[in-house]
Amino acid sequence: MSTLQVTLSNMPLAIELPAMATKQDFIDFCLANRELRIERTVQGTIIVTPPAFSDTGASNFKLAVEVGKWADKDGTGIGFDSSAGFTLPNGATRSPDISWIRLERWNRLTPEQQKSFAPICPDFVIELRSASDILKNLQEKMQEYIDNGLRLGFLIDRKNKAVYIYRPEQPVEILENPTVVKGDPELSGLALVMTKIW
Repeated sequence: MSTLQVTLSNMPLAIELPAMATKQDFIDFCLANRELRIERTVQGTIIVTPPAFSDTGASNFKLAVEVGKWADKDGTGIGFDSSAGFTLPNGATRSPDISWIRLERWNRLTPEQQKSFAPICPDFVIELRSASDILKNLQEKMQEYIDNGLRLGFLIDRKNKAVYIYRPEQPVEILENPTVVKGDPELSGLALVMTKIW
């Protein structure tokens, strides 16, 4: 595969790989560009996303801490930060800002699968909208997670102080300027204090 050189702006960059590009070609591309956040759509388009703005990174860190504390206490699953990528059942490779997978599902994967872009859809994800993110694109991404087996998802729109809650076979629930967002019943005991996130 030929080398691709790109310059990033504040918007995600889409790269079309040759039609014959394999899963290994994508992995090789990621390994050659470790400093980039890279996803691949079900159509095979590579999406290169610039680093989050500093304020979004701070909010994402707070989310990771809160979800991490809950996951440690709960003990039934494993959490991941925004650097983890997963190959969804539809073939897309996605990297949520925060994700969590039940241990029983994670442990069914082989060590080789766990060391790559694990072929699994997380049970829970959070996507945190940055100022450079287009809301419609994030909503489509959340729906893709649902279509591939997600049990619960939060799309947090800091700009408008809104949280979109995704569950299978249910309409999207929109909370406007909530004080706390809870994961019950899917993630019992998870409660995010939104004043720390806004």
